[in-house]
Amino acid sequence: MSGGTLVAGVGNIFHGDDAFGVEVANRLAACPPPGDVHVADFGIRGLHLAYELLNGYDTLILVDATQRGGAPGTLYVLDIDPDAAPEPDATGPGALMDGHDLTPETVFALLRSLGGRVDTVRVVGCEPDRVDDHIGLSAPVATAVDEAVRVVWDLATANQPEGQT
Repeated sequence: MSGGTLVAGVGNIFHGDDAFGVEVANRLAACPPPGDVHVADFGIRGLHLAYELLNGYDTLILVDATQRGGAPGTLYVLDIDPDAAPEPDATGPGALMDGHDLTPETVFALLRSLGGRVDTVRVVGCEPDRVDDHIGLSAPVATAVDEAVRVVWDLATANQPEGQT
């Protein structure tokens, strides 16, 4: 793959609303992706996300539960500068090698260390209600999933060449 957009749902299905990104990715994957758009559920596999980005995507749309202080179910669209992510402390505990618990910043730092890059990163986030040990989205977050699917498709198709949406 060279160019194109990766839509990556992330989160832990065993932590309630943290599964928001996974649910959105699964809904999106059920529809044919437009043009050069690839949709995948990465769950808690940040290491796999970094390696997938090595395939040369121009744009990453990361879908995740995002705590920003709003009401549960509130959607956010954030622009992230992947080059501004700090380099992790390679000597600190858990540096880069906990492949199941990599933050976005660590994923971008790992991607850079592997010689890759992504130009544009957008986050479609949802304010969670519950992120404790249980399975299933809370009512306000579950209600936000359909709108998030629409927002992600709008973002993913905004830069598609004519006739590829």
